[in-house]
Amino acid sequence: MERLGPSCESRAGGAPSSPPSPHAGRVRLGGIGIDPVTERGAVRRVVEALESGRGGLIVTPNVDILAAVRRSEELRAIVLDADLVVADGAPLVWAAKAAGTPLPERVAGSDLVWSLSAAASERGLRVALLGGTPDGAARPTERAADVLEARYPGLKVVGAWCPPMGFDRDESQWRALVERVETAAPDLVYVGLGFPKQERVMARLRAVAPRAWFLGCGASVDFIAGYRRRAPKWMQRTGTEWLFRMLSEPRRLARRYLRDDVPEAVRLLAEAARHRRARR
Repeated sequence: MERLGPSCESRAGGAPSSPPSPHAGRVRLGGIGIDPVTERGAVRRVVEALESGRGGLIVTPNVDILAAVRRSEELRAIVLDADLVVADGAPLVWAAKAAGTPLPERVAGSDLVWSLSAAASERGLRVALLGGTPDGAARPTERAADVLEARYPGLKVVGAWCPPMGFDRDESQWRALVERVETAAPDLVYVGLGFPKQERVMARLRAVAPRAWFLGCGASVDFIAGYRRRAPKWMQRTGTEWLFRMLSEPRRLARRYLRDDVPEAVRLLAEAARHRRARR
């Protein structure tokens, strides 16, 4: 397995066949479309695409991402152009139900990294990790790769890359990453750089590995590596995982969650209620 760089930053072969439209059947929420799929259905869609020689990009919107999308046409275009868009945030699932266009379940990026890795180990797919938060000399991508390989014997982790700060703006650093991606030829790439950096990086890397699937997974690399704690299962199920994250990192997250995300969640639910009344 290849490793890259002494530090890391926190937060696409031949031409594939033409895929069907990724936008058909999406549920509209907050100005974007969400695919009405379960976690199992999302994994199946990715595996089927890989078997057909098609790559893609997965975006996992939550309330924070919706708030950012409202402020930026560029970010909205990135989300709209994704091949698979799943509801990472519980308020999106609640709003879809309130609007009368329900989504089957929450599909968190932090869960998809595990279920996609399980599928990859069964099918001999090649996985790479990019990102994570530095912890002194430790590299969370390397630790996360070790954890995934231990959990899923036979999993082929072909890259654990932790590029230095500003790598996406430095031509030599970017070229180094591109060369590593080209050499590794991964089928799945988990990119944990935080929105919107990870989505911008994934969009650029699609040209390098057009047959690969890229998953924007935020803090998931740190969760897997054990450098951050994820909320207990009951908080994940009840939609209060954001509260756990905020209390775990109050200096970094409290202002963002309380200033941007709570009002966005209220706005989203109000829009959903108005939409349902209009339909009636």
